[in-house]
Amino acid sequence: MSEFKIFFSKKIKEIIVFGMLSCLVVLLIQCHHNSGKVQLKNGDLLFVTAKESGLSGAINNVTQKEKAASFDHIGILEKEGKRMFVLHAAPKGGSQKQDLKDFIKDQKDEGQEVVIYRLKPEYQKAIPDAVKKANSMLGKPYNFNYILDEQSYYCSDFVERAFRAENIFKLEPMTFIDPKTGKTNAFWEEFYHKKNLKVPEGELGCNPNGLAGSDKLERVENF
Repeated sequence: MSEFKIFFSKKIKEIIVFGMLSCLVVLLIQCHHNSGKVQLKNGDLLFVTAKESGLSGAINNVTQKEKAASFDHIGILEKEGKRMFVLHAAPKGGSQKQDLKDFIKDQKDEGQEVVIYRLKPEYQKAIPDAVKKANSMLGKPYNFNYILDEQSYYCSDFVERAFRAENIFKLEPMTFIDPKTGKTNAFWEEFYHKKNLKVPEGELGCNPNGLAGSDKLERVENF
């Protein structure tokens, strides 16, 4: 009888140890899974990768500075409790506050990805006022001319203005020159010709690739 008790006791211990080890493995797997999730922060900048053709490709053609940065759109993340929104200026809807899930879906539907950038720690203090400023600009129409205008905004223009008080970004002379030919990109030549406007070569402006290249930002990861 005593041998049975000893055997039974050993089996109980083995079952308990096995159960504890199983729980530990599950916890380790769960922790690893969670560590791979993006921890979004208020004021994060969401950059959208550029396409190779059309307006997206034309923007990237004359503004891309490095292979790692190839973007044609940008928005500011705003966290309100457990809800998250993107403050941005887009052709459809103008300057708007869009639910993050809808924003991500729109990009994925177009075959584009979202890359998260974040202000470096020493510039984080600029975020509250920038988010407040961005909210004050909502409702303005989209600037389809891409020439700075106080009554309408395009995507990088919207973001630059939001952070302007803290000098996070800077306006630079725009260029529409195709680096491969040294001449004005054919898309932009026709684009402004149809609008009866002169190509605004050299005028101050900004673009997503330029903002992504700021030394005040750090790339976090893909969404």
